[in-house]
Amino acid sequence: MKKVFLIIEREYLSRVKKKSFLILTFLVPSLFIAMYAAVFFIYKSEGESKKKFLVLDESGIFKNEFKNSETTTFKYTDGDYAANKSKIKNEKDLLLLYIPKDYASSNDIEILSAKKPGLSLLNDVEKQMENIIQNKKLIAAGIDTAVLKSSKTQININAKQLTDEGEKDSNIGATYVVGFISSFLIYLSLFIYGAQVMRGVIEEKTNRIVEVIVSSVKPFQLMLGKILGIGAVGLTQFLLWIILSSTISIAAGKFLAPDQKAVTTEKVDTKASAANVNPIKTQESPAIKFINAASTINFTYIIGSFLFYFIGGYLIYSALFAAVGSAVDNETETQQFMFPITLPLIFTFIVGMNVIINNPDGPLAFWLSIIPLTSPIAMMIRIPFGVPAWELILSIVLLIAGFVFTTWIASRIYRVGILMYGKKVTYKELAKWFFYKE
Repeated sequence: MKKVFLIIEREYLSRVKKKSFLILTFLVPSLFIAMYAAVFFIYKSEGESKKKFLVLDESGIFKNEFKNSETTTFKYTDGDYAANKSKIKNEKDLLLLYIPKDYASSNDIEILSAKKPGLSLLNDVEKQMENIIQNKKLIAAGIDTAVLKSSKTQININAKQLTDEGEKDSNIGATYVVGFISSFLIYLSLFIYGAQVMRGVIEEKTNRIVEVIVSSVKPFQLMLGKILGIGAVGLTQFLLWIILSSTISIAAGKFLAPDQKAVTTEKVDTKASAANVNPIKTQESPAIKFINAASTINFTYIIGSFLFYFIGGYLIYSALFAAVGSAVDNETETQQFMFPITLPLIFTFIVGMNVIINNPDGPLAFWLSIIPLTSPIAMMIRIPFGVPAWELILSIVLLIAGFVFTTWIASRIYRVGILMYGKKVTYKELAKWFFYKE
C-alpha cells in the first residue's frame, strides 16, 4: 500500500504545482462572475440603437396608433412610395414601414432600411400591429377594450413543500438551476479528469517509463495510484472553487442586503381600490429575488452529495479510461473505444435535461439514478427536488459496488495492455486480455 501512496503523491504534486492548475483554480470563479457582469453591462449599455420609423399607411387603419418606446419612434408620412423609399437609403437609423391598402389579402407589409434591422425590432412592430387590429375588431364587436385589459390578472404561485418539520419554501426555478449546474459539472469533470488519466497512461506507455515502474510495483497498484492521485487533484480544485464561490456569494449578499427594504410602488385605479384591490403594489428587486430563491436550497446537502457522486463517478470512468489508455499507443487510436464508454454520460445528460428534470420521480429517473454508470448525473438532477432516503442509499451502495467491479475489469485489461506495443487492438483482443491468467 505504501507504493500506491507514493504514486498518488507523485501524480497529485506534479499536477497541483503546475501554473495552469493554479491559474484555472483561482481564476475560474472570478472569470464566471466577470463574464456575467460583462454580459449584464453590455445588455444595459449596448442595447439596440434608437430607430425612427416613417409609416406610410395606405390603409388608414394604423394612423396614429403606433406607440413610441425607448428604442423606437414612429412618424406618419404621406406621398409616393418611391419618394419615401429614397429618404431612407442613406440613413442607417431610419426605416420605412409600408402598409398597402390591401395588406389583409396580399400580406405584403414591408419594412425597408439601409441596414438589416434587429429581430426584436421586427417583433415589436408585428406585436403592435396585431394589438391594433385586435382592438379594432373588439370595438367593432361592441367589446370595451379598457374592461378587457383591466380583467387581465397576473398570478404568482409560491410552491411549498410539506415535510416532517412543517412547510418549507420550494423555489422551483432555483431547484432547476441547481440540478442543471450540478449535473453539468459532474458531466464535464468526468470527461476532463478521466481524459487526464488516459493521457497519463498513454504518455508513460509511449515513453517506456512504465517498463521501469512495473518492475517495482504491480500494474494494478500503478493504475489505482494514478486514478486516486488525479482524482485528488480534481477534488482539490472543486473544493477551492466551492470555497471561493461561497466567499464571493456571501460578499455579494452583504453588498445587496440594503436593497431588501427597497420596493417599487404603483398607483392603481380608484375603482380597483373600491373592488378590494390593494392600491400599493410591492415588487422585490431581481437581486433580492435571487437571494431569496437561493435561501430555499440546502447547499450543505447538495455539496455533500455532489462531492460523493463526483468521486464515485470519477473512479468508475477513470478506471475505464485507464484501460483504454493502456490498450493503445497514441491518443488517436482511443476514438473507437471512447464512444461506448461516454455514451451513458451523454445519454443521461440529454435525457436528464428533457425528461428527468420535468419528472424527477418517474420510473426512468429512478432507474437512471441507481445504475452506476448513469447515477452520478441522474441523481444530481433529482437531489435538489428531494429523493427518498432508501433510493439514495441504494444508489450509493450500487455506485460503490460498480466502482469495485469496474476497477476489477479495467485492471485485467490494464495489466496486459500496458506492456503491449505496436499492435492494433480490437474488442476481441481486449476480451482475450481479460481472460489471461496471472
